[in-house]
Amino acid sequence: MADHARRTFLTFLVAAPTLAIATSVGVDALAPSSAEGAVPTPPSPADILDLGDVLILAGKPTSGMLVLEMDEDGTAHFRLPRAEVGQGLTTAVAMLVAEELDLPLHSVKVRLDDARPELLFNQLTGSSNSIRSLYDPIRRTAAAARARMVATAAREWGLDPDRLSVSKGTVTAPDGRETTYARLAVAAAGTATQKLGEAQSRPKAESEHRLVGTPTSRIDARAIVTGRQKYTLDLEVPGAKPAMVRRPPTINGTVESVANAAAVRAMPGVLDVVVIPTGVAVVAETFGQALEAKDALEVRWKKGTVDTLSDDDIREKLRAAALPFVVPPLLTKHVEAEFDFAFASHAPLETNSAVADVRSGSATIWSGLKSPIVALQTIARELGLPQDKVTVHVVQAGGSFGRRLFFDGALEAARISQKSGRPVRLMWSRIDDMRHGRMRPATHHKIRATYALNNVLTFEHRVAAVETDLRHGLGEIITASAAHLPVAGNASIAQSLFLTTVKSPYHFGVTTQLLNEVPLRMPTASWRSVYSANTRGAEEIVVDELARKMGRDPVAFRRSFLKSARQRAVLDKAASAGRWGRAMPEGCAQGIAFHDEYKSCTACLVEIDARDPKKPRVTKAVIAVDVGRPVNPRGLEAQMLGGLTDAISTTLRAGLHIDKGLPLEGSYSQFHYARQKDSPPEVEIHVMPADGEPGGAGELGVPAAVGAIANAYARATGTGPRSFPVNFDVDFTPFPR
Repeated sequence: MADHARRTFLTFLVAAPTLAIATSVGVDALAPSSAEGAVPTPPSPADILDLGDVLILAGKPTSGMLVLEMDEDGTAHFRLPRAEVGQGLTTAVAMLVAEELDLPLHSVKVRLDDARPELLFNQLTGSSNSIRSLYDPIRRTAAAARARMVATAAREWGLDPDRLSVSKGTVTAPDGRETTYARLAVAAAGTATQKLGEAQSRPKAESEHRLVGTPTSRIDARAIVTGRQKYTLDLEVPGAKPAMVRRPPTINGTVESVANAAAVRAMPGVLDVVVIPTGVAVVAETFGQALEAKDALEVRWKKGTVDTLSDDDIREKLRAAALPFVVPPLLTKHVEAEFDFAFASHAPLETNSAVADVRSGSATIWSGLKSPIVALQTIARELGLPQDKVTVHVVQAGGSFGRRLFFDGALEAARISQKSGRPVRLMWSRIDDMRHGRMRPATHHKIRATYALNNVLTFEHRVAAVETDLRHGLGEIITASAAHLPVAGNASIAQSLFLTTVKSPYHFGVTTQLLNEVPLRMPTASWRSVYSANTRGAEEIVVDELARKMGRDPVAFRRSFLKSARQRAVLDKAASAGRWGRAMPEGCAQGIAFHDEYKSCTACLVEIDARDPKKPRVTKAVIAVDVGRPVNPRGLEAQMLGGLTDAISTTLRAGLHIDKGLPLEGSYSQFHYARQKDSPPEVEIHVMPADGEPGGAGELGVPAAVGAIANAYARATGTGPRSFPVNFDVDFTPFPR
């Protein structure tokens, strides 16, 4: 990294009483870590440059375009170019700002920034990348603001800025004189140039942190639990009327004709009925009236894109698409296994929603969006408006797990508003969200490992997946458009994502992990941990089976093949804290697994009660996690707990059945996501000591937990599961199409 003295700070003015700061930073050098092993495995692409690294590099040219405002009451306001979807990002960011400004946390306010096309690739929330990409830029921005405030006080007192100190927003001179940020803000904003203290301009050394690294409750927790947190449909947009959409009976079906549009328009409270590409929208005075009216519509539908396909058909296509192995198992001991993972709904608590106000020459949109730049650009193109006439406000969302990378709700709302000629508040029903929303693609896995003389010689993994829709882009419309190209297109982007996310943490000799996608037109999206939940989950099952074949304990086996001391320390922590190997009642067992991704690693140990194999329950979980430098350990614990819950759900019961072109599930009562009764009553999460820069955390917790749960189930029941979720009966009556 370039020397700090060569970095420049750009200070610019906004309103008179406000100081605003932006910083620019250099490009960090990237290098793979060293490792040891019995039969070394060459580094995979993700070992050298993972997807987070790629996104950080892509965003470097605009990483300094962060805005921090200090107002005249001493409050710092930071505009965050990422989405808050429940992951606790605003809290971690507020902690970074407060740390560098030496302010109390309550004096920092974080607002989600509007879509800013000038940021190019730097406003995407995904790939466990937000803290990794923002850690240094935010610290430098806040340090620059602190330096301006201190320099203003130093100029007034005729002192060297580096002789002054700051605590809780108060600047103090060696002789005891004091002044506050509140008093300095106007003067600091009104001075174009001044001498900045060298020490004050530098971000603090990590050893000086007093807030960062300390477990901290979320800054929005009280608002969320008391119902005061405003989500998209809570916004008071003048004149915005409720809207709902009648959707087709199969995925991607379209409207051929509406038989009773006039009669529906005459229903109480109905304001308009309009046809859009995804269905027939009803605008009404209340959501109840909109729901009743849309259900009364008589629509003739054109066929969808997968009308003839059901689960068995899709599974057959996936198995046929799995690429062949390279190494034959001739004359070599081997383990071979095949796995199937079902489609899974993202199922965020807040269904898809958006507010849109489209006028003749402009449009304003409000929605929970993780890729707001491409949303703005696409909406502008669809409405026939210049981009600078479209404003997209990013609203805090109630969950995502990858779903809000897509902006289909915002686009629908814009289309409805334009056609109806009024502002609208679009809400998807829960049934719509389950059946027509985004889903994790179904996958099929073939794994073969060969071994001899206590070493694993080869490890081959072939993944066949329903195509993951990547048209949300990696930040803006250029990459979104690339997924439409007839040559390469989505396939090349998918391969890049797969190779920069999936890797093995073990020295298993010649290791290959390959993806082949089946191009079915279904509403798929990256689901939490993208490819890794299924891919690494399946691999961890095979690791257990390798250990058994080779007569080794699963923990000792993993330990002997892990690539680094850091990884071994994490595994050891989980095993010791979880009392690995302790006696368990018949039908109960422990399972363990390991995962490394986005410069972070974790081990998960679970205990399961499978005395009734049809109703297994995880009764205890112990997780060890190393993310380098956790900004908020309490937030990290929440992320790992969320990953565990996702894994419990999709490994044991939660999935989508596809029947003749449509998911059968349409509610939480049918999509069996874990309830409180399914959650382990005992969970321990051990955060390893801080060392280095932050790694990714949002997606880290799922894959190891998938493997641990499956391994515990296998040990408890004596049967190795091959299809997930393990218990996947249609035990409900589906809603009408």
